[in-house]
Amino acid sequence: MQESRVSNASRNILFGMFLKGYQILMPFLMRTAMMYYMGMEYLGLNSLFGSILWALNLAELGVGSAMVYSMYQPIIDGDKEEICALLKLYKKYYRVIGTVIAVVGLAITPFIPKLIKQGTPEDINIYVVYLLNLFCTVMTYWLFAYKNSLLVAHQRNDIASKVMLVTNTFMYGTQFLIVIFLKDYYWYLIAAIVTQAFTNVITAYYANKLYPDYQPVGSLGKMETMTINGRIKDLFTAKLGNVIVSSCDSIVISAFLGLVVLGVYQNYYYILTAVMGIVKVVFDSCTAGIGNSILVDSMEKNYKDLKKLTFITTWLTGFCSACLLVLFQPFMKLWAGEESMLAFSAVICFVIYFFVDQMNQLLLTYKDAAGIWHEDRFRPLITALTNLVLNLIFVQFWGIYGVIWATVVSKVCVGMPWLFYNLSTVLFKRSMKGYILRMIGYGVVIAVVCAVTYFACTIVTLGGIPGLILKALLCTLVSNLLFLLMFFKSAEFRDTIQIVKRVIKR
Repeated sequence: MQESRVSNASRNILFGMFLKGYQILMPFLMRTAMMYYMGMEYLGLNSLFGSILWALNLAELGVGSAMVYSMYQPIIDGDKEEICALLKLYKKYYRVIGTVIAVVGLAITPFIPKLIKQGTPEDINIYVVYLLNLFCTVMTYWLFAYKNSLLVAHQRNDIASKVMLVTNTFMYGTQFLIVIFLKDYYWYLIAAIVTQAFTNVITAYYANKLYPDYQPVGSLGKMETMTINGRIKDLFTAKLGNVIVSSCDSIVISAFLGLVVLGVYQNYYYILTAVMGIVKVVFDSCTAGIGNSILVDSMEKNYKDLKKLTFITTWLTGFCSACLLVLFQPFMKLWAGEESMLAFSAVICFVIYFFVDQMNQLLLTYKDAAGIWHEDRFRPLITALTNLVLNLIFVQFWGIYGVIWATVVSKVCVGMPWLFYNLSTVLFKRSMKGYILRMIGYGVVIAVVCAVTYFACTIVTLGGIPGLILKALLCTLVSNLLFLLMFFKSAEFRDTIQIVKRVIKR
């Protein structure tokens, strides 16, 4: 079972990383084309509507996470009837969700212009653009969305990755031609809608082919349905909290500072989230395996696994943080130009944001894998409301910097301490004081590595692409060498080497 989890996680990480790299490169090229051929206002508009529609996804209520979690045990037991009944319930819920999103989305349509302070492109109808985005979101839920749960629960994320690779190729190629030759934002959105339909249909086809015995038939018992509904209710506040955190930054910047400023901010945030997305592939690929381990292995074994994963996350996060600190500004100068750059102090804020987010994501992975939703139901909401209040206050004094720090402060002071408490009392049933001190120590190590790496890279005075490449190579060498010197005698390092060997072997 252990080797199976390693094999599944390895396969998912491999295909997930490949897809994520593709999804980073192609949108980057699209942003570049849009920035130079259509203008910064369109980048800001993309971000704003993305945030609004993510807020509408509040209607999902955490159904997906609850249903996938509910499949772990039936898959272990080989209970096909229960899995089929879960699929039928999942299908029903997602049809309702799509309808709710459509109704709520239409209801808020008259208020959309109030979320834009200035910089709206003159050649588009803001309502039409919004409704096209809304239709794309609704269709996601109506077209076989429930089938993807089979792939996730069986740790076959690689299938979905392959499908998205093909369909995204069609979308990006079409959108690229539209931006350059037509400069028509409406057709740009229509290409996304068609691609989403193809993605859902093809993913469902392969899910049926891989698991032909699992169809949406049958029904669950009353107690099972009540248990799932209880998990969904517990996940509601988590979903609401995540929506507020993920959406309010862009909406606040648009409402207070305008679309152009939002476009500049989103250029930086895009690079940051691209790196986050790469790291998240590791977390997503391990979640089902962690959930399986929690069900079949001892509490002590899972606690040791947490410490191993924390070490791996620290090294990976530290390396990424050093690269961001060194390469952010040179890259932005080459890509967007000096007129679209923020000060270096903003880069420091983004790096701190990145580190806090990744440590928080590690804890969330264990929380989700263990299904700790009831005890955790109020944490995301309180954290998000704290973030929203701080956003509205800080943006008026410090602009974009205030928006970044609002998220950092809310997570460090509210969200993470609450997560530690829930994990220690529900999952591990032991004090996590030692673990917290270890994580703080890792944070200090990352700060030292980032500082030393940054100053080491200042010896590179060459500009342009050659200078960027040279700094990237030096940053990679220095940061990883520093981590190796600090940790090569530790037990976690030896355990990590063994894990890497098993992954390569598989």
